[in-house]
Amino acid sequence: MSWSARLAELGIELPGVAAPLAAYVPAVRSGSHVYTSGQLPFVEGTLVATGKVGAEVSPEEAKDLARVSVLNALAAVDSVVGIDSIVRIVKVVGFVASAEGFTGQPAVVNGASELLGEVFGDAGKHARSAVGVAELPIGSPVEIELIVEV
Repeated sequence: MSWSARLAELGIELPGVAAPLAAYVPAVRSGSHVYTSGQLPFVEGTLVATGKVGAEVSPEEAKDLARVSVLNALAAVDSVVGIDSIVRIVKVVGFVASAEGFTGQPAVVNGASELLGEVFGDAGKHARSAVGVAELPIGSPVEIELIVEV
């Protein structure tokens, strides 16, 4: 089964590629890998939440935002090579804008990791970093990057 068919089976539609906020491109292929720029939880061009996780944004909401962000990252990959070219997900890097004392970054980034597992099965198992940060662009609670093998 192709990855696009798997997405359809799960009822998931890739969004359009989010427009860059500065001087960069959404994704770049180098050899057999595609690297995405950090993707925020945009839905139809709108950032769906702002604030820090553990204060204005609940960990549960942030986990859902990580899922939205990774879909945006997959859309960026799709725009460069096509989703069905993915061999495996190599690495996920998740940044979580964290309120003081919030240490649940791994659970938040699970929103991205779990979606990749649903879609790609064993090929979705990846290395990962989940990093708490003071601020993210335009007040986003979450930012996700992908490295995929094609």
